[in-house]
Amino acid sequence: MKIVPSILAEKFDDFTTRLREAKSFADYVQIDIMDGAFVETMSFPVEKINALNTRLAFEVHLMVNDPFSFMSRIMHPGLRKLIFHFEAVTDRAGLISKIRERDLVPGMAIKPETTLDQFRDAAVQVDTLLFLTVDPCCYGHPFKPEVLDKVAEARKVFPSKVIAVDGGVSLDNLRKFFDTGADYVCVGSRIFLNGDPRENYRRFIEKVQEIEKGRFAGQGP
Repeated sequence: MKIVPSILAEKFDDFTTRLREAKSFADYVQIDIMDGAFVETMSFPVEKINALNTRLAFEVHLMVNDPFSFMSRIMHPGLRKLIFHFEAVTDRAGLISKIRERDLVPGMAIKPETTLDQFRDAAVQVDTLLFLTVDPCCYGHPFKPEVLDKVAEARKVFPSKVIAVDGGVSLDNLRKFFDTGADYVCVGSRIFLNGDPRENYRRFIEKVQEIEKGRFAGQGP
């Protein structure tokens, strides 16, 4: 299981600071974009991403009502994956087609209250499923452990999909995400908001290694 730093910021200066910090220890990050409508918080103008001078590869998680519009305004060469919300789109097939036309990986984010039966058909069309284990908006929302059952069920239904989890990830609960079969977890506040981000990231990597070592040694379920 991989750790992906998740960068969420309302102000562009805060965003560039966190991106610069991430560049010192990671080679891939998630960038969260918010429109103030799908979620109550609004991030900086998305076009500013295009001027970034960075070699980091990244995915963009669009917490917006109109992902078509936002996607068309992001043209940075570092963009690898575009994740839209299941709940925000009706013409999902059309959007996924546009994403693939740009040689980007299509991903679909799932809010905590959305059930597997609701998104099952749409999930077939994308490469990545991103499960939110907090209400989308900002850093620090309460973790919703009940979502992990849905993640584990999705892992069985879609064994070949990349499955990611975002929200409330900590060193204390990291094993629970591992046990669901998640391919990667996105970590935001617990990397960037307290202490040294590089050291925080290192602790997460070491914790994953400890969990994996225990699993291979037969200590886990």
